[in-house]
Amino acid sequence: MALERAVVGALSHAELVDLVVRQAVLIDRLQATVAEQQALIAGLEARLRELGAQRDRDDPTKKMPGLKPAATPRRRKGGPRKRREHGFSRARALPTERVVHAAETCPRCATPLRGGWVAWRKEVLEIPEAPVRVIEHVYLARRCPTRGCRARVTPAAASAAELGVASGRERLGVRLVSLIAALRAELRLPVGLIQWYLGAVHGLELSAGAIVGALARVAARGADAVDRIRAAIRAGPVVHADETGLRQDGENGYLWSFSTPTERYFVRGGRNKEVVDEVLGPAFAGVLVTDFYAAYDHYDGPHQRCWAHLLRDVHALVEKDPADAALAAWAADVHAVYDRARRVASPDAATRGRARRRCEADLLAICDPYLAGAAPAVPQAVLCRRVAKYLPELFSFVGDPAVPSTNNAAERSVRHLVIQRKISGGTRSPAGTTTFTQLATLFGTWRARGLDPLVACRRLLLAQAPALPA
Repeated sequence: MALERAVVGALSHAELVDLVVRQAVLIDRLQATVAEQQALIAGLEARLRELGAQRDRDDPTKKMPGLKPAATPRRRKGGPRKRREHGFSRARALPTERVVHAAETCPRCATPLRGGWVAWRKEVLEIPEAPVRVIEHVYLARRCPTRGCRARVTPAAASAAELGVASGRERLGVRLVSLIAALRAELRLPVGLIQWYLGAVHGLELSAGAIVGALARVAARGADAVDRIRAAIRAGPVVHADETGLRQDGENGYLWSFSTPTERYFVRGGRNKEVVDEVLGPAFAGVLVTDFYAAYDHYDGPHQRCWAHLLRDVHALVEKDPADAALAAWAADVHAVYDRARRVASPDAATRGRARRRCEADLLAICDPYLAGAAPAVPQAVLCRRVAKYLPELFSFVGDPAVPSTNNAAERSVRHLVIQRKISGGTRSPAGTTTFTQLATLFGTWRARGLDPLVACRRLLLAQAPALPA
């Protein structure tokens, strides 16, 4: 500004008048250029709209890539805006502390300021520092001052609940042990990352052995609860079963999952039928929902095979040979029978039974041409033989509406552990495997029942309430 005043002050009156005239002429030229450009843009926009309308008339199914249609203006009907039943703005949390910002003096005249009113607020969310609490319980011995008594009095040892531990001999508190178990079973953290978290956030240094020991104590304390979970699964009307790989000390093995809507049970073993018999027991009479693995074939009770697995294999065949018209027609017929079976909604048992038998007959008729030796080379022959073998177990969901048509529930129950296995790579010993499966059973059941895993684990360790309330 000072430089501009100096330049202007150096010009004469005639020079200033000439400068104003030249600036006015330049402004007129710029305004004319702007008007020309605006007219050109308007013409181009009109031409684009005309071309778009012509394209839509020629072929209304094709749209120009990247060109978004003009938004339809929202027109409000007469009257004020309708009031919403619920607000959708972010609700402020209740402040736990308040920091007041106010000027102490006037910036213009330095007069001290008092009082004031709220001009605006800002909410900041922060977590407190949580250093570990090291609680030392000191037991004092005292002497009775009464003459003739002089007895030495030492207080009795506090109970585990008063000490905040699972048993009187333990050093780690219930809250800490529950947190370690949740970090391992819920967040799927390896032992090394649990060590880092405890040190970085809480300033607590624990060895890997201490963490492994804490996990083993939770699993041992929950052994009775795990037995109750297995008993509840054995009594369930519908049980989902699945298996996935789980190595132990580098040796291959399998993690089996048995689940209901409110229970999860996991056990490691071989991939043989004896595992199914051991878990379900001889008295199990519910519907077993599984894939087509042969280890489930010996079960004599009601069975439902997974349609998701079957249709996935059908889809893979069609993708492998998309030019085979007969294969595509066969796949469409199989899908049609399944879709018709899923639409059966009658509550009458007799009606559902007739619908089940009709679906079985229709599916067998679709596959029957490919079962004989006349057409052994067609790609759908293998799946047709599977359908014929498991036909009585494909439409149990039609006869009983409580039975699902797929085994997706088992896939979802085991997915959590598959991720943990990929992170940690399996277990190292039979004891580690037992801890792994026990924790998976406990935390999986708590998760299925909608319980807070930390609270449920604390209750389990303190035995103040049933660990797994119904």
